[in-house]
Amino acid sequence: MIILDIETTGIDFNKCGIWQIGALDFYNPENYFLEEARIDDEDLIEEGALKINGKIEQELRDPKKQSQKQLLENFFEWINEHKDYYPGGENIGTFDWIFLKEKSEKYELKFPFRARVFDLQAVSQTRYHQIFGKLLIKDGKSDMGLAQTLEFCGLKDLRGFHNALEDCKLEAEAFSRLLYGKNLIPEFSKFPVSEYLKKEKKW
Repeated sequence: MIILDIETTGIDFNKCGIWQIGALDFYNPENYFLEEARIDDEDLIEEGALKINGKIEQELRDPKKQSQKQLLENFFEWINEHKDYYPGGENIGTFDWIFLKEKSEKYELKFPFRARVFDLQAVSQTRYHQIFGKLLIKDGKSDMGLAQTLEFCGLKDLRGFHNALEDCKLEAEAFSRLLYGKNLIPEFSKFPVSEYLKKEKKW
């Protein structure tokens, strides 16, 4: 499984661009990918994205950076070297996967990923139900966002502005605690794994 996270200029995959891609090998977290690019001239930048990423428009359109197409080519080459085409992450099937698929079609690149993904929210809800006998629901919808998952796993979200690789590390650590009840990445060892994840049946 490859843990994947992208940073974009908004949520509209038809109009916005990808400026950063982060990924790491879940089974070897020291093996990772992190690159940035300039977005295309026609790409929309939403105000909310600037607040999340801490960027200004000039940075996102910096002509000195590689093109968005080159970023995807480099990332797909990294993926193909590992031959692991199953991405995992938070809301990956409804955001990251779709964004990357849209851009690969735009640039006529061969999309390396298969349609099946490992969604952190779904895994977290399943483990929560296994332990507590219920799903975390609010107003008829899932209330297991990334913040709730991290708390469930004994982690704290200390991020400032979003960074794709930092997000990948957090999500990989959460997957490890949910699936195996153990710490994965050394920098998170200061946060003890929740006892109920240690005691319950592992996958």
